[in-house]
Amino acid sequence: MKEIKVSIIGFGTVGAGVADILVKNAELMAIRTGVKLKLEKIADLDIVRDRGVKVPEGVLTTDCNQAIAAADVVVELIGGTTFAKKVILDALNAGKSVVTANKALLAHHGAELFAAAEKNHVDLFYEASVGGGIPILKSLREGLAANRIGRICGILNGTCNYILTRMEREHAEFDAVLADAQKLGYAEANPSLDIDGFDTAHKTAILASLAYGQWFAADDVHVEGIRDLDSRDIANADELGYRVKLLGIIKNNNGAVEMRVHPTLVPKKAMLANISDVFNGVMVEGDMVGRTLFYGRGAGRAATASAVVADLVDIGRNILTGSVRRLPAFTEGKLFDRLASMEEIVSRYYLRFTVSDEPGVVASVSQILASHKINLASVIQPENSTKCAELVVLTHPASEKSVTKALDEISVLPFNLSPVRKLRIEEF
Repeated sequence: MKEIKVSIIGFGTVGAGVADILVKNAELMAIRTGVKLKLEKIADLDIVRDRGVKVPEGVLTTDCNQAIAAADVVVELIGGTTFAKKVILDALNAGKSVVTANKALLAHHGAELFAAAEKNHVDLFYEASVGGGIPILKSLREGLAANRIGRICGILNGTCNYILTRMEREHAEFDAVLADAQKLGYAEANPSLDIDGFDTAHKTAILASLAYGQWFAADDVHVEGIRDLDSRDIANADELGYRVKLLGIIKNNNGAVEMRVHPTLVPKKAMLANISDVFNGVMVEGDMVGRTLFYGRGAGRAATASAVVADLVDIGRNILTGSVRRLPAFTEGKLFDRLASMEEIVSRYYLRFTVSDEPGVVASVSQILASHKINLASVIQPENSTKCAELVVLTHPASEKSVTKALDEISVLPFNLSPVRKLRIEEF
């Protein structure tokens, strides 16, 4: 059986996980798949620190170029968008197929990398870039190839999902839960990439690209994070029959594609609402298959390494059968007309007003919303003993443009005491 030599660039958490699988399960995979993956080199600046993985003598090196030259397939796991880009381009230009988990790099420079893979007639796979161990990209490329994709909604960041789960269960404030998440290793010391929604935006752009045949940039995605969420809104949503999730939402509305990331009220009866803690879930709706749900660990050493090795198996099979680029990393074929602006989107809304507790306020708010053709589904005013009142409104579907104009009008009125809290509702 011919060996496929694999070099890993980056010996961090995921790199160690990939090495562990290749050392322990190479024979199992060879029997199961017909591909014998041999760990040839691991390149890292630090080859002394113990990662808990016993690798054969001579595998470790600090020379990235040596690792690329020795391999049939290169695995890039260093992260970032500068040196990682150079590593991938060097490998592709050397005629080596590449596996990466680098969603930020793909979201910003995917088109350039795919062009290099095509030019050099090699594979570039990236299953682990979205959803960790969940095989969502393979499903979009292959399993759902017969479907026109109408909607994708995904919980794509385990850190945010963990924080929102605990805020709901414990009635806790965001800052306290974030601090705990950092202590437990679920959140970075600088958590902005996660909590401000950018990580989810990178993944959303990749999913939309595969669904609609044009490689989108992360800048095409509207992004709002969870940093400013208040426990009152989590509690209100709970009482109203919803859970708050940070969703990546992709829709094709008659040829206009919307891509957005923001905290969203999801009905408790929906399957996505019941995905908790650090787990991820992606709902995909196709015109033929209907609604499908993919669920699992969205990050972590073992889950992400599993997805990386699955790509290695696919590439190994392609090499052994002489069918490299049987399934290109990305196939151009525009399946939409244009990108929709946020002003165009239509949604139901949760609105929380903090107002003076005086007669006529509810009527004034209702009148302004009605003047912008925003119909109310429910209005709740919880009792309190202070001189201010909270007004919680759920709307029927309305355009973002209309809601923004109405809230701008309400915000300057004397009875409005603080900025209006606005959250969108996604129905299933």
